[in-house]
Amino acid sequence: MPTFAYKARGPHGDAIEGTMEANTSEAVASRLLEGGLIPVNIQQATLREGGMMSRDLNDIFPPPVRQTDLIQFCRQMYSLLRAGVPILSGLNGLATTTRNPTLGKSIQRVREMLEGGHDLASALAQQPDVFDQFFISMVRVGETSGQLDQTFNQLAYYLEREKLTRDRIKQSTRYPMFVLIVLALAIGIMNWFVIPRFAGVYARFGADLPIVTRGVVAFSDFMVNNWIGILIGLALVFFGWRNWVNSESGRYRWDRFKLRIPLIGPVIKLATLGRFTRLFGMSQQAGVPLITSLSVVARALDNAFLEERVLAMRDGIERGESISRTAINTGIFDPLVLQMIAVGEESGTLDELLQELAAYYDREVEYSIEKLSAAIGPILTIVIGVVMLFFALAIFLPMWGLADAALGRGAPKI
Repeated sequence: MPTFAYKARGPHGDAIEGTMEANTSEAVASRLLEGGLIPVNIQQATLREGGMMSRDLNDIFPPPVRQTDLIQFCRQMYSLLRAGVPILSGLNGLATTTRNPTLGKSIQRVREMLEGGHDLASALAQQPDVFDQFFISMVRVGETSGQLDQTFNQLAYYLEREKLTRDRIKQSTRYPMFVLIVLALAIGIMNWFVIPRFAGVYARFGADLPIVTRGVVAFSDFMVNNWIGILIGLALVFFGWRNWVNSESGRYRWDRFKLRIPLIGPVIKLATLGRFTRLFGMSQQAGVPLITSLSVVARALDNAFLEERVLAMRDGIERGESISRTAINTGIFDPLVLQMIAVGEESGTLDELLQELAAYYDREVEYSIEKLSAAIGPILTIVIGVVMLFFALAIFLPMWGLADAALGRGAPKI
């Protein structure tokens, strides 16, 4: 299908340029008009070699759809639907103006399916790499209830909160990860270059080395003489660990272990429970059936252990138990949260209280991240100090006996 370059005017007279794939220039003009744009100039694009190569690379290695792209998409859909723009025209305009080519192609395929008679939720379900199950379920409820614009507004708010939480966690762990990587490189350089030089000096003097120094020299010799095997072993460990994590049992055990890691585990658990309460509350506000809501929300938690706990809640409700009772049986909620769930269930305001719980978890996550950031500095200082002290003792401790060795054995032969 040929590509056309177009110039158009927006509703406020602003100039807009872009490219679009279509069979004819008339089809491009028709799509621009449907999107509320006035065509000025349309001609078939002639891609230079570099442009063709870039396009081919995008086809072979499509850029991922980031959370910011989905937030922008939801905000734009809310504004378009709120303004009364037909959904086909709105999707056509978004497909041609979005900066992410992967998302643009997905939106274009969704538009084509809508033209073929599918509903929006079914069309989005055909793009599982872009839109997850919860996103699709919320859109389906919004279509059924006639509140699709509010659904996209809620999804945008949820995605923004998720991005904010993830960014805070990444920000708090970025510095320690950088320090640990630099420390590992420093240890490798010392074992590869520094320790062998000192080992040669000690060998010339024939000094009796302490056990710490002998251990460091032996480890350095092992690294220097077997570095290929070490790299192969690390690669095998990495790929083996990744395959184990991708398996069902491995992912479950790893996700459960992450929640028990000191300092980091509580932050992950609070953030995941905050996601659960927000998604559960949104689905209840939208009128999603309780069993369906728990099933969809469980798959959106990105933690196999907590997913199993939520699915256990669903199974208990299917047997006729109350929400508060099944929540107690999971063992993942604290007493305050369980009390609020019980009150919401009895008063019929569960959706509102779940949103309050989500805000409570957000505050707890912020507080936990602050504690994590405050604790990481001293811990890293202690770790670096212990490692440096160990290597300093291993290298310089034998020097205390070198003078005696030199006097007793004469000057070393160089």
